[in-house]
Amino acid sequence: MTLDSTELASLLCSRLCHDLLSPVGAMSNGLELLAEEKDPEMRKRCFELLEQSARTSADKLKFFRLAFGAAGGFGEAVPVAEPRALVDALVAGNDRITLNWSLSGETLPKAAVKVLLNLALIGIEALVRGGTLDIGAEQRGGASEIVVRATGAKIAFDEIVGRALEGRLAPGELSSRTAPAAMLHEVASGAGGGLQFALNDGALVMGAVLPG
Repeated sequence: MTLDSTELASLLCSRLCHDLLSPVGAMSNGLELLAEEKDPEMRKRCFELLEQSARTSADKLKFFRLAFGAAGGFGEAVPVAEPRALVDALVAGNDRITLNWSLSGETLPKAAVKVLLNLALIGIEALVRGGTLDIGAEQRGGASEIVVRATGAKIAFDEIVGRALEGRLAPGELSSRTAPAAMLHEVASGAGGGLQFALNDGALVMGAVLPG
């Protein structure tokens, strides 16, 4: 399937707005409650909820800025501590997911970081009942190698997302849900690399090799 860049950008924006709607909506509700609440303890609780929602919104914006956007604040090489901090923040409030890292070197190319973040996001969403997310990345032989493994009691992974990763979407299957995976295929193929995934009982393994 040939992707229209304008449509893809529009769908990625829709996905971003969808993910931000909940924490931003919670802030709006919290402000309304705060304006009406007189009890000091309840006002304190409102402030805590507002702080939590604001932090969640900021964490997601930072994540999507690098996962979907151009991330102009970085050069072509991004410190590996940056994507690690973004994913850590994304799962910080989910005590059902255990996150393990294996990162080699101090930096990764921006394209590799974009792939890592989006594969991590797919892995997080696959762990609907919690589990373990293992993320590894290294540069070897002039290429960036990335692997993300999600293991848990139930893995939620739609085959349409798999087709998007492989660049095999049928007409009409590109949506805000499949757009991130479709973008990853474009990034990987544009760099002369490729993506792979395997889904077995209790495990989803995704990998990428990007030259350069």
